[in-house]
Amino acid sequence: MLNTPTDKDLAQIASIVGVKNLVQGEALTPYLLEPRDQWQGTASAVAKPGSTEEVSHILSLCAERRIAVVPISGGTGLVGGQTKPDGSLPLLLSLERMNQIRAVLPDDGAIIAEAGCILADIKQAADDVNRLFPLSLASEGTCRIGGNLATNAGGVQVLRYGNARDLVLDVEAVLADGTVMDGTRTLRKDNMGLDLRNLLIGSEGALAVITAASLKLYPKPGETVTAMLTVPDPHSGLKLLHAMKDRLGDEITAFELINKCGLEFLHRFHEGFSDPLSGDPEWRVLIEVIGPKDGGLIGLFEAAMADLFEQGLATDGVVANSEAQRQALWWVRETIPEANRKVGAIVSTDISLPMSSLSRFIEKGYEEIAEIDQSLVVNCFGHVGDGNLHYNVFPARGRTRRDYDNLRAEVKQRIHDLVNEMNGSVSAEHGVGRLKVDDLAKYGDPGRLAAMRAIKKALDPHGILNPGAVVPT
Repeated sequence: MLNTPTDKDLAQIASIVGVKNLVQGEALTPYLLEPRDQWQGTASAVAKPGSTEEVSHILSLCAERRIAVVPISGGTGLVGGQTKPDGSLPLLLSLERMNQIRAVLPDDGAIIAEAGCILADIKQAADDVNRLFPLSLASEGTCRIGGNLATNAGGVQVLRYGNARDLVLDVEAVLADGTVMDGTRTLRKDNMGLDLRNLLIGSEGALAVITAASLKLYPKPGETVTAMLTVPDPHSGLKLLHAMKDRLGDEITAFELINKCGLEFLHRFHEGFSDPLSGDPEWRVLIEVIGPKDGGLIGLFEAAMADLFEQGLATDGVVANSEAQRQALWWVRETIPEANRKVGAIVSTDISLPMSSLSRFIEKGYEEIAEIDQSLVVNCFGHVGDGNLHYNVFPARGRTRRDYDNLRAEVKQRIHDLVNEMNGSVSAEHGVGRLKVDDLAKYGDPGRLAAMRAIKKALDPHGILNPGAVVPT
């Protein structure tokens, strides 16, 4: 049984962080919201520590008093991991004040950043020393690296650089009892025991609170080619991807599938928007490749495209001739989620499938949704280069998602059941949070679930860290 902090507890926490850094009352409101309005969070207060030592003192106190602690980062998470809607009022722990870049080490290929650093600021610090930190998200202007690591964020460059966990050398964290786990080394090889770094990345604050990390830096690309291409169907798009891989290998950094539904949403909310492609195609892909300076990348790309057009894998396309044109092409992809929110999804999904099953899933998925109600609208898009789709279902134009409340559970189950049948995952890059705890219990492997519960019990015996999130009870 977890406790709501008493006035005495809050006074003691205020003595740790400073009175002005303990938020209470109406000022709590911004911390209790989540982007899709599925939960209204609750909290007794928000503590904003300024150091790892302060985090340690807070968690030690909360463990002793059995007070629930919900870590909160930039608040951009989409699975409710940053909210606790019921039960005892938790203490929210925001690391927004811990926003210092401790070191930029280009010779080590690393940057050491505190958990409260905005992702865009880390990317800029890397750019300032002619390096690249490749984690790339639509929310990078507001999301914080601690939350990115806690959810093992994906984004548009996973195809080349991997998920967030692949970009981390070490993590500093505080365990539930206040024990500090130092972790700011920049080693590429370190086999001194268990890999606790990868245990904590993706644990969504349920095992420990990440306070800082050593992150990998990469050389900046000398040449970048970005193109948007019309493809006949998703299967052709995937064949195009594999054909491009045969020619360009790891130089492909992003490969995004976009359906015309997403473009229709953009036209609704962005007056004057002009589609880069003609003919209002049903399917298109956005592809980006990088290479060394003066490596002749554009020539290689254009030669590959000539072959692919001849094979019918692409039927139209535009290649960016400037950085402004490149940004305009990316704007299309990165603004679709914003338009989705304005329409209001009945069900939003974050799924991954074996590459060989993607086109079959898309085709079968449309059939399943039409069987439920033919007025439902599907916007299928995502990072198909790594098998990750956002297969989202919307109301017919002129209606709202509330009109379909009676169908929401069935729509979600049909999609997730189909993903499971095809050996996919119902949580690809957004995490589990509270939204998918029941899905994890339903679709997860029993052996893995048992191991997860055992690890949770060992590291957080009183269950104070983000209770109700990630680990099914």
